[in-house]
Amino acid sequence: MRKKRVIIIGAGFSGLSAASFLGKDGWQVDVYEKNETPGGRARNFSAGGFTFDMGPTWYWMPEVFENFFGSFGKKVEDYYELQRLDPGYRMFFSKNEHLDVPASYQELLEMFENIEPGSSKKLDIFLKEAEYKYEVGVKNVVFKPGKSAFEFLDRRLLAGIIRLDFFRSLSKVVRSNFKDQRLIRILEFPVIFLGATPQKTPALYSLMNYADLKLGTWYPTGGMYSVIEGMYKLAREEEVNFHFNAEVTSIRVKNNYAEGIMVNGKFESADVVIASADYAHVDQYLLSSAHRQYSPKYWANRDMAPSALLFYLGLNKRIKKLEHHNLFFDENFEKHADVIYDNPSWPEKPAIYVSASSKTDASIAPKNSENIIVLIPVAPGLKDTEEIKQMYYDMVIDRIEKITGDTIRDHVVFKRSYAQSDFINDYHAYKGNAYGLSNTILQTAFLKPKMHHKNIRNLLFTGQLTTPGPGVPPTIISGEVAAREASKLTLKV
Repeated sequence: MRKKRVIIIGAGFSGLSAASFLGKDGWQVDVYEKNETPGGRARNFSAGGFTFDMGPTWYWMPEVFENFFGSFGKKVEDYYELQRLDPGYRMFFSKNEHLDVPASYQELLEMFENIEPGSSKKLDIFLKEAEYKYEVGVKNVVFKPGKSAFEFLDRRLLAGIIRLDFFRSLSKVVRSNFKDQRLIRILEFPVIFLGATPQKTPALYSLMNYADLKLGTWYPTGGMYSVIEGMYKLAREEEVNFHFNAEVTSIRVKNNYAEGIMVNGKFESADVVIASADYAHVDQYLLSSAHRQYSPKYWANRDMAPSALLFYLGLNKRIKKLEHHNLFFDENFEKHADVIYDNPSWPEKPAIYVSASSKTDASIAPKNSENIIVLIPVAPGLKDTEEIKQMYYDMVIDRIEKITGDTIRDHVVFKRSYAQSDFINDYHAYKGNAYGLSNTILQTAFLKPKMHHKNIRNLLFTGQLTTPGPGVPPTIISGEVAAREASKLTLKV
């Protein structure tokens, strides 16, 4: 009997996840990837003895990864080594002031209490509520395919709808309990990964605080690409076929049925097509105008997550004051957020993130050297030029040198920049976005772009622009949900 064939467009986290689950279920799975390696935005590269993760550098929600590999009778440690970071990260507020977020919960409570008397009890209550949201959200809400509001007619979800805080903002909840700006920064910053300001993010996503402060920040030896390598190896063990340097140029549709794809000038037939590539690109460019799910106006009106200007730097020295993860809030973040979300333009004094994973992992940099990634969140849709990138490079190096009291510029032996135009060229990212679609109140759950194409019965979407949303764990879950939905289509195709 012929196996059902699924074609998956894109080998990022969601594509690898969907491929593995369908391979396990006995499908013939073929993954077509535009670039030469798996990983999508989570690729890596090496140069001059340094190895850099090109995309995600934070490892949160370890349970999601454990559950993924556990679905195949495997363990995380079968594929990569994991360690918890302590401190999880460092926040700089000025040259003379920073906070380290400890792995120990008791130490965290003590830190809060020392800064703002009475805040430790409030934090404990806040995180108990966040744990409830995490348990319900990660085990129920995120596994819904987002077809309609009727998916939420679930006894536990209905009973806890008020407690889940869909309709209040995270910022409102945080700021009603805590007054010190440093503590507010700690509690509001995680939703940056969800692509919206705390003022526009539902308080439901305080579940990210539970993931951060209770479940911890982890690091896979070798970098986040070790996770990709592990997922790719698992997919191969499930007999998934991969085709690299294979850009899909169109999806052929007949009678509301996706017959297959055109790739490298050749037609490949399929029973089901799953698009793990950028949703907007697939919708607007791989489908004919008659079969598009949404209009150009629809996409133009979406609230997109930020893009990013990144600098990958190899230094021939160590920077003493940096930790593995570093967040620089020495400038006004509200002004920076305004030019990302409300008045798109290049920021005057941006907040910055610096990864120095060589603090933890000696394998990714030469001896007595430092592997540095500098990230500036910026509005999607901006035009980047070499002059702009150089200006921001000089700006952030000056800032980091000032805050750390260490010289950097004269010790850079490798430098590479990456910006909006690169996201577009490498991933067809809509407006050059880096993180997908913002998780605003009006873009949560069934209000996101649909996983199921409304008219093409065997075309599904997965990844950060559909349910459950942006971030590594959600996209892994998205792939699993898409695979499950594809399996339900087998009797229809």
